[in-house]
Amino acid sequence: MATAVAVAMFLSAGSAFAQDAEAACPTLPDGSGLHWNELDNPDLTFCKALRDGDDVEMFAVVVSKTSPFSPKRSDREEKGTIDGQEIRWYRGQIATDPNVQVRETLLGLADGRVAHVSLRARNDDELAARLKLAEGIRFAGQRLTSN
Repeated sequence: MATAVAVAMFLSAGSAFAQDAEAACPTLPDGSGLHWNELDNPDLTFCKALRDGDDVEMFAVVVSKTSPFSPKRSDREEKGTIDGQEIRWYRGQIATDPNVQVRETLLGLADGRVAHVSLRARNDDELAARLKLAEGIRFAGQRLTSN
């Protein structure tokens, strides 16, 4: 749901499609079979990790100054690690599709921005696979901070 909010904010700002070496998207895991679909504007970068071949979204990352996502302790689920930083995944929901499992986390970047990582899965196996892929991203040149 927060991803949809971020996309709406992004599109309302009159964004342009961009993919370049100076991108704000993190580095994808080697051999993951994924590529980024990146949308940039001055306030945020929306990164969708798409599976090579069929462009199925595996997870998304929004890098911005602030995030509409506010983790709630009662929604805590799995523990994990992204780029060496211990994180906690939080359960989310999609009102129109309650059978979808949603996970989100928030990482602080050294430059003061935040990275909101989110994913959706239809079953436990898909959830485990997507969590593993998302936990393989790296923020090149960006030291992570506690958040």
